[in-house]
Amino acid sequence: MSVPILEVVDLHAAYGRIEVLRGVDLAVPKGAVMALLGPNGAGKSTLVKVICGQKAATSGDIHLAGVHLKGAGSDDLARVGLCTIPEGRSVFPNLTVEENLVLMSYAGVSRGAILDTAYSYFPRLHERRNQLAGTMSGGEQQMLAMSRALASDPALLLLDELSMGLAPLIVEELYETVARIAESGVSILCIEQFARTALKVSDYAAVMSGGRIVATGEPGEILDTMADVILGGAA
Repeated sequence: MSVPILEVVDLHAAYGRIEVLRGVDLAVPKGAVMALLGPNGAGKSTLVKVICGQKAATSGDIHLAGVHLKGAGSDDLARVGLCTIPEGRSVFPNLTVEENLVLMSYAGVSRGAILDTAYSYFPRLHERRNQLAGTMSGGEQQMLAMSRALASDPALLLLDELSMGLAPLIVEELYETVARIAESGVSILCIEQFARTALKVSDYAAVMSGGRIVATGEPGEILDTMADVILGGAA
């Protein structure tokens, strides 16, 4: 692996007395797509919350591009290039597609650059630009959420359960775009319960179970050795 864009070292986190993360070690190579797989209850969502600063770790360290993230707030994380698309999407339903996108210009990115990026990756959003975001399909809302994230020019993009509630053909289309985004140099960590589609576009994969990383490797290797763990959901 190359020098990691994200490095998690011996990370622990708990809800009350229940320890959920039990010494997580994870490295995401710069410029790579890594799939983080595992069944419900494995600790994937808690790991995302800790990385994003939404939940405090009880111990351990997180580094992004060499910057120590412990105790960092969401503004600090955005400045060093961390951007998350949370589970369930995050769009403003009562604004149009274009209004959702243009909001990102308040972060200092030009309107033209934001719209060019969004519409080049997702031409369907151009067709829907005057439509209220809340009236679009789940897949189209996910496209909008991804476009808004890309407007921030992230160093690391965290995709939390991209496939949640979407039809398989839409999921395939979204992951094809994930591959194109990675080709532009953005590092991507895909947190997924459903494995096969994510593995198709990933350079590496890691498997969580019981609050720990239990395997890492190339997608084919992980699929061969950990199929009983990672294919517990729809494949």
